[in-house]
Amino acid sequence: MNRNELIKQIKKKRTFLCVGLDPDLKKIPSHLLIKEDPIFEFNREIIDATADYCVAFKPNTAFYEANGLSGWVSLSKTIEYLNQNYPDHFTIADAKRGDIGNTSAKYAEAFFSAMSFDSITVAPYMGSDSVQPFLNFKNKWVILLALTSNDGAFDFQTKEMSGKTALFEHVLNRAKEWGNCDNMMFVVGATKAEMLSNIRKIVPEHFLLVPGVGAQGGSLEDVCKHGMNKDIGLLVNSSRNIIYAGSGNDFALRAREEAAKMANAMSILM
Repeated sequence: MNRNELIKQIKKKRTFLCVGLDPDLKKIPSHLLIKEDPIFEFNREIIDATADYCVAFKPNTAFYEANGLSGWVSLSKTIEYLNQNYPDHFTIADAKRGDIGNTSAKYAEAFFSAMSFDSITVAPYMGSDSVQPFLNFKNKWVILLALTSNDGAFDFQTKEMSGKTALFEHVLNRAKEWGNCDNMMFVVGATKAEMLSNIRKIVPEHFLLVPGVGAQGGSLEDVCKHGMNKDIGLLVNSSRNIIYAGSGNDFALRAREEAAKMANAMSILM
């Protein structure tokens, strides 16, 4: 999915919601555990229930890798289901990869070619040659970690470098030389919403993937106030608030209601 197609979907559906697919066997409804692949069945019902109110889905690969081979099978079935049934939705492999060039090339091949995700989250710590292999794929996106929503972000990301520039600002300035607003996004946590205005001065046109609204305490209103641009330019992710809104047989309906609530709030702020 290219930039224009993503913007078109956001404006057509009047939502910039991304639903995080983070299935935990300890949390999914018990009636699904008798299924051959309970994780995929959980995802399928969540996807069908929430697709009307979102423009993107983001499986966090850790929740699949934790289950070994069967988890990878569940992930593969999930992205195949999305691509076949919801091709107008942007897909994100939240894998946070990043390694020396030839290894990154194989990561890119795995998620872009073998599983056909639209994008992947990438850690920039190893520099440009660890990111470039992902950018070599046409119509695919790198979503680079910039300023994350966790408390540990203050350990390194906000530390000042020479010229009183914070490390995350240095990352933004350098990374925008590697890619452009057509193939690169940045992760900026909703809990750091007050910093979005300054971030927009550095990357005014790029999309931002924003986790942390809801369960982590981030404010949708603050994110939009400081981070929205003329094309909206935001994908706001919600995982736990939506997928675990209910725990009974009606869990998918509860998820749909929560997604609708977030989408309606987004529509008002657009």
